[in-house]
Amino acid sequence: MPYALRSKFSSTPPAPTSTGSSPLRRQQKDRKGRPRVPTGGSTRGTTVVWGDYGLRMRDHDRRISAAQLKIGEDTIRKRLRGFKFRLYMRISANIGVYTSGNEVRMGKGKGSFDYWASRVAVSKVIFELKGDLHEQIVRDAFRLAGNKLPGLYEFVKKGDPPVMGITKLGNGVTEESLKRPRRELPPPNLVDTASRLPAAA
Repeated sequence: MPYALRSKFSSTPPAPTSTGSSPLRRQQKDRKGRPRVPTGGSTRGTTVVWGDYGLRMRDHDRRISAAQLKIGEDTIRKRLRGFKFRLYMRISANIGVYTSGNEVRMGKGKGSFDYWASRVAVSKVIFELKGDLHEQIVRDAFRLAGNKLPGLYEFVKKGDPPVMGITKLGNGVTEESLKRPRRELPPPNLVDTASRLPAAA
């Protein structure tokens, strides 16, 4: 008998699905996590790509909420009102944050959705701006936005050297030299050390 003509209370087990998983599988909630820090070192996202100026985080990695990013964007647009420019946001608030209420006993699940956030690693460019504006005006707009956002930020321009961790490349510092293992110092020469010591009285 075809499966479609079977009784609703038939004792015959239904045919397995093609994927082998339940169609009612719930979506997993996002974990708190930490900003991704490559162990081998990386300069990705530390330079200005699309615009002429940028705002870069310089103190420590952190989690920034979507509301805080919106406040920073509105602050820049309010300061540059009347000018022709284009603003780019280099990060996206795609991490869900779930919280439980105050004075709630332990257990009974992770909690309900609260807000969207973004994990931002150190030395990442958050905003970029392109337009025919004076540099000092853009600096003032990014300064106001940095005061509204958590953390410390710095002003960067297109063409500035990239950053690996908290170390800026340039002036003899290269990506290969930072990835190179530390050089071992030669063992001390005890004869030369003894000859430099003052003679005992």
